[in-house]
Formats: sequence, structure tokens, C-alpha cells
Amino acid sequence: MKYEELLLVARERSSDDAAHDFLHVERVLKNAQSIMEEVPADADVVIPAVLLHELFNYPKGHPLSHLSGDICAEHASEVLDRFDSPGSKREKVLDSIRFHSFSRGVVPDHIEGKVLQDADRLDALGAIGIARLFATCQQMKTPFYDLADPFAQNREPDDKKYGIDHVYIKLFRLTDSMHTRVAREMAMRRTQFIKEYIQQLRLEIE
Repeated sequence: MKYEELLLVARERSSDDAAHDFLHVERVLKNAQSIMEEVPADADVVIPAVLLHELFNYPKGHPLSHLSGDICAEHASEVLDRFDSPGSKREKVLDSIRFHSFSRGVVPDHIEGKVLQDADRLDALGAIGIARLFATCQQMKTPFYDLADPFAQNREPDDKKYGIDHVYIKLFRLTDSMHTRVAREMAMRRTQFIKEYIQQLRLEIE
């Protein structure tokens, strides 16, 4: 598998959405490489899946956003047609892309798909996770928090209305969703940063 060519494709077709751009792809790749230092996964599946997992995305909140993975896998299939991609590996690459998103709620049945899920979810946590959260606020034109109840203490969180609510709906749940020990440990550290950030934010706005 020619990773350099796939890297160029990922760069050329990268999104202008700061939460899903080529920088995101590069970070997910680094996360995946860190995980594979301890987890026996096939790099010829994981790396292509990482590089091609953002070829298509509906915007957050779009009624068809749950289909983004399927459409992205179709785009990835067209890219892989240009390269020498063995059938068994190809299907794992496409499965990994198809089911990687948190909202899809599917656990892949092979370790390569689990590595992509872990690597992608790690990028939703920590300092970069907070940056991506607010980039999404800008894209969706939603306020950072609810003035009356910023931390959803007396209401149900709704991240389609308020950015910080995404912390309670998704980000604080990600550590438990990790499949590999190394990713879980990384997620715990990054989640602790978010908790400290929320504490500081509380001091500044209340």
C-alpha cells in the first residue's frame, strides 16, 4: 500500500471544517501509530483507513449526518481503486471508515476498526478537543453555553443548541468507549484536562 499517495489524496480533499480538516487526519494518524506500538493491528488497514476517513462529512446537525461514514467509505473505495489494495484488507479499510463515528454506535469486529475508532475519539478530547468543540460552535452558529444554565445542571444537555453541552453528551463518555488499554489511558488524561477546563470556565462566567 502506497501511503504517500493516500496522504496526498487526504490533503487534497481535506475539509475546510477545522474540526475535520487535514490537521485532524494527521493527529488521528499519530494517535493510531501510538496505539499500534502496543496493539497488534495491520498497518496496511489502519493507516489507509485513517488517511481516508474524512473524505466526506455532512455538517454536524444535518439530518443525514448518520450516513457520513457510508458515503465516506464509497469515496474511499473509489480512491483505493487506483491502488493495489488486496481484497481482504480493502474490505477492512472500508468497514473501519464506515463504522468509525461515535454517533453510529457500532463496534467493529476487527482490531483495525477499533484502532481507528480509538484514535479518532482521542482527537475529540484534551486541548484539541476543546478547540474542535468551539470550531463546531462557529460552524453551527450556536452559543458556547446557555446563559441561564451554562453547565446543564437543571436541564437536559443539548449540543445542537449549546457548545459546552457536548462535553456531557459525548466527551465525558469517550474514555469508557475505548477498546484498547493505551487509548483508554490517553483518554483519561485528556478527559481530566477537560474537567479542569470546565472548572476554570465556571470560575470565569459565574
